[in-house]
Amino acid sequence: MTIWNLGSVNADLVYRLPHLPAPGETLAAITHQRGLGGKGANMSVAAARAGSHVKHIGAVGKDGVWMRERLSEYGVDVGHLAIVDVPSGHAIVALDAAQGQEGENLIIIHPGANIMVDSAKLGSVLAKADPGDIAIFQNETNAQLEFARLAKGLGLRVCYAAAPFSVDAVSAVLEFLDLLVLNEIEAEQLQGALGQKIEDLPVADIVVTLGKDGCRWVHQGQDARFDAPKVKPVDTTGAGDTFTGYLLAELDRGLRMSQAIETAQKAGAVMVTRLGTADVIPTKPEIENFFESFET
Repeated sequence: MTIWNLGSVNADLVYRLPHLPAPGETLAAITHQRGLGGKGANMSVAAARAGSHVKHIGAVGKDGVWMRERLSEYGVDVGHLAIVDVPSGHAIVALDAAQGQEGENLIIIHPGANIMVDSAKLGSVLAKADPGDIAIFQNETNAQLEFARLAKGLGLRVCYAAAPFSVDAVSAVLEFLDLLVLNEIEAEQLQGALGQKIEDLPVADIVVTLGKDGCRWVHQGQDARFDAPKVKPVDTTGAGDTFTGYLLAELDRGLRMSQAIETAQKAGAVMVTRLGTADVIPTKPEIENFFESFET
């Protein structure tokens, strides 16, 4: 089977700081690095490293050809990742390196080419999909509604990572979803805006991530809790995307949701021990080795 990902591709500019800046404050960075990121790219790399066949749909500028090439090197099919005449998306990531605060971050995103996806071509792209394939999208591109509607009509399993969060964006696609992934704060915001509990939403499966406290899986009104592995975080950037990519890949393999969540949580846990985003997403053997050494 195949995972079709309508997703962002960003150049991540990561700055490690003594602490997160206050309004008006100027800080000198301790370290700086540039890497591949964006919620979409992170999920594609995670799913590919988990063993899935991933086709990434999106756009980069001419300045982002290196990101397209890197995605391909990581095993992602980039045949539908267009090169357009606007600058690529990028993110400025500030990491708090203060003792006791390691792992906290602040992120500023410029969408750039990510919102230049040609929605008129989505039909011809998804026409190559097979019923039962997985379609995933987030909120860092345009054409989300068109993608969700087309994927549902073609019999794909429609999955949505509702971030960066927008009530309007969620409301627009809710009727097409088979799986909704969001964090605890986003779940609370959605419940407040819609006046409905998460358990009452018309979505077959809802996964609410709780950070270090694990996650919830809501299915047909039933609420199951899963504890997260305990690790020392270095950088939380991309951990949620890694979780989602691995979750989809395990579901794509035919595993039960509970099994998929267990693997996805391990992947996310390993990810927070690493500095960076798509470039450092762990492979399955790396996850297995981490927990073997962690337990001993």
